[in-house]
Amino acid sequence: MIIKILGTGCPKCKKLEANALAAVAELGIEATVEKVTDLDKIMDYGVMMTPALVINEKVVASGKIFAVSDIKTLLSKGV
Repeated sequence: MIIKILGTGCPKCKKLEANALAAVAELGIEATVEKVTDLDKIMDYGVMMTPALVINEKVVASGKIFAVSDIKTLLSKGV
């Protein structure tokens, strides 16, 4: 599973990354968490507001910070 955090490195982006890492750790799953900071690559996903959360190349959230519990729910469903 590949999880990407799209954002330029703002505090909200860092919080979403921390929440994603915590969710992966709590679930005990194998996943790669990547940060994407290049604006051209972010726009390739059609994202206009950051931070954004991408799971297996599918944008699941944009412009908000998902809580650890919300991310765990998404990961459990195999989004």
